[in-house]
Amino acid sequence: MTAKPTTPFASAGPGNPLVSVNPADPADIVTEIAAPGAPAAVAAVERARAAQPGWVRAGAAARSAALGAVASAVEAEAAELAALAVRETGKPLAEARVEVARTAAIWRYYAQAPYEAAGTVHETAAGPGLLLTRRRPHGVAGLITPWNFPFAIPAWKAAPALAVGNTVVLKPAPEATACARRLAALVQAAVPEGVFTVVTGGATEGAAVVSAADVVSFTGSTAAGGTVARAATARGVPVQAETGGLNAAIVLPDADIGRAAAHIAAALAGYAGQKCTATSRVIAVGTALDPLREALAEALRALPVGDPGDPATVCGPLISGRARDRFDQSLSGVPVLAAGGAVDGPGWYAAPTLAEKVPDGHPLLTEEVFAPVAALLPADDLRHAVRISNAVPYGLVTSVHTAGLEAVLEGLDHLDTGMIRVNAPSTGADFHVPFGGTKASGHGPREQGRAVLDFYTSGRTYTLAP
Repeated sequence: MTAKPTTPFASAGPGNPLVSVNPADPADIVTEIAAPGAPAAVAAVERARAAQPGWVRAGAAARSAALGAVASAVEAEAAELAALAVRETGKPLAEARVEVARTAAIWRYYAQAPYEAAGTVHETAAGPGLLLTRRRPHGVAGLITPWNFPFAIPAWKAAPALAVGNTVVLKPAPEATACARRLAALVQAAVPEGVFTVVTGGATEGAAVVSAADVVSFTGSTAAGGTVARAATARGVPVQAETGGLNAAIVLPDADIGRAAAHIAAALAGYAGQKCTATSRVIAVGTALDPLREALAEALRALPVGDPGDPATVCGPLISGRARDRFDQSLSGVPVLAAGGAVDGPGWYAAPTLAEKVPDGHPLLTEEVFAPVAALLPADDLRHAVRISNAVPYGLVTSVHTAGLEAVLEGLDHLDTGMIRVNAPSTGADFHVPFGGTKASGHGPREQGRAVLDFYTSGRTYTLAP
């Protein structure tokens, strides 16, 4: 679920304006503020550090109540939050509504985490006494989040961090500044001062947060994620970085081709393909190729493209003019098999596109374009399809479409991705189970679920002798 393109805002210096605009109408300025600079970001971390001991001492009941209050506040403001996501990030309204509902559910899910057992008691090796382990918060969690899920991704990072007793400094993508500040207002109304802070800005402010926080969680581009991981690791700070995918959908001849095509079209072009779990390679096995080609082309042509404020829209604008330029460049030198409808308007729209006969080494097969485009690739058999799926630097998610068990077992055994979805789109994630990938798709432990509570804490072993 990641924002990959770098943006003109990322290099803004202290005092320079950060301007967030409506991707469907770039003349509509959503918010404009000055970048605070690195010293202000470090100062925010220090204020959070001063507030952290009191947040821990508040106890499980207080932390649980606070997270539950945030969930209720998100639900109460759902319509406003969805409309803001549509305006600032170009997310189609139907998806924005789902994201806001999911955001509330995430806060409510982690509201139970403060009551989880924080350790275990063991028998001593010899003699009387107590031997026990205990998880304790790191201190200040520095969170770097993208624009494409402006409420859900900050929620699934901040909620577990707060639940176990950390304080939080969130540095959102500049393109989601207004969304982050609105979320901050809701969270800050439920927690003590200094427990949750938003630092706006670009790369300068993000680097400052990473340089000062006690635990770091990042979602964004592969290049930036590598920089963050190296900087945090050099300081001995726990870090996780989710950095995207080049995801494949494998379609077997026995699959329901119409259903598979519908799933793939939605995963290819939903939110203009601006998700780290979007399908960007379609691998048709054997005799599935011809019927899939036809069904997928038809599905893309029928896909509603246009104003993200229209509840029927599936594919809205790209986030920026630079993103649309990259989309255009990604199609250089390849035949376009099918393209959906285009929009004649002021926004940064791109037609959902399927390409075929893409040569080895082409950017469509090696890079995450982060746009509504995919390559259709033939495979001789299932094992060939698995090799094609694995032959990229990324390993986030693969979808497998089949009526049989053999392909499922083959995928479970040999697909080199962190998530495998059978007869379902590559997009979508359940927040109560771990999320993440292999290879260049991520660094460090998984996000989400109960497993992430270990990431936001450090284990202590206590020996109590009489």
